Amino acid sequence: MIFTDDHHPAHVHAIGPDGEAKIELGDAACAPALVWVRGGMRNADVRRALAEVTREQATMRAAWRRIHGDDRL
Repeated sequence: MIFTDDHHPAHVHAIGPDGEAKIELGDAACAPALVWVRGGMRNADVRRALAEVTREQATMRAAWRRIHGDDRL
């Protein structure tokens, strides 16, 4: 999830029933990276979220630009 009123650097929030993880999107030269995990989010769910963000990095970066109206990633 990308919040419209969020801040830089570009990141997404993976929200599940047991917690939340914040993942920075990185750029063309840098892979997405886990920033923090809150609540009781299971390790397997965190790994799955990070893998999904890695697969969809370019799409998520484009969405961040569309939502936030700039290229500062």
